[in-house]
Amino acid sequence: MGDLDAWLRGALPRERIVERRQLTGGHSNHNELLRTERGHRYVLRRYRGTNACAKEAALAARLAGIVPVPEVVAADPAAGVLLSRFVPGAPIALEPFAVGETLARIGSVTFPTPGFFQAALVPDEAEPTAGLDAWVDRCLREGNADGHLTAAERARLLRYASAATDDLRVLAGARQLVHADYNPKNLVAGPGGTVAAVLDWEFAFSSSPLFDIGNMLRDPRPDGFAAAFVAGFAAGGGELPPNWRELSRALDLYSLADFLTRPVAHPYFARAITRIRALG
Repeated sequence: MGDLDAWLRGALPRERIVERRQLTGGHSNHNELLRTERGHRYVLRRYRGTNACAKEAALAARLAGIVPVPEVVAADPAAGVLLSRFVPGAPIALEPFAVGETLARIGSVTFPTPGFFQAALVPDEAEPTAGLDAWVDRCLREGNADGHLTAAERARLLRYASAATDDLRVLAGARQLVHADYNPKNLVAGPGGTVAAVLDWEFAFSSSPLFDIGNMLRDPRPDGFAAAFVAGFAAGGGELPPNWRELSRALDLYSLADFLTRPVAHPYFARAITRIRALG
């Protein structure tokens, strides 16, 4: 704690922190809200699993003026700590058209190749849309689905993944920025339901925006949400293939299958079982 306090004094040399409060909602990292004597607020992020500090700091710089993101004040990738300005707002009351339009702006950022980012935002050239069938098979074998999905349900899921693997080949080579956790909990609503900030870029990579569309539409949304969301995406310059809904559902299975490898008590495990059953 002493080293961290010294780092904070260096990052905020003219500020005195008078309040620190843990923020809820993060499952991967530890986030604290800091308030200073002058009334300024910051978020201190400490990475507990994969250290994505360098990636998030680099993306914040890359996205400035394109997508609303919190301003990074200081970052220490070696120590896995990042300090950013707090963006006031609420994770609710978002206008779906604005959410779709913001996603289109995210997808306007492109990279030389598809892939998962290295520290300097260089994709590793792996194809994120390939190999869904093998991925699902591994998650079923190594995860905790036994006793929660019947043998018939597992077999049906494998057939679905096999067919979807062929369908997803049309997306190979896509190299747009993917947030990879694009849903209301990572969006801050501003006045009139606008998007004031997009948070938590630790899972971002280069591929197809359909990953983010699948994530946003994974859970049931209010009537009219999906139509307004995709209308905003199109108005912002995003392009959708005719079978975008089927492709986005298939891409979201990468995340759903991964949740099966989490402990049964994990908050996303039961939700993943429900959504997998709904795939039919």
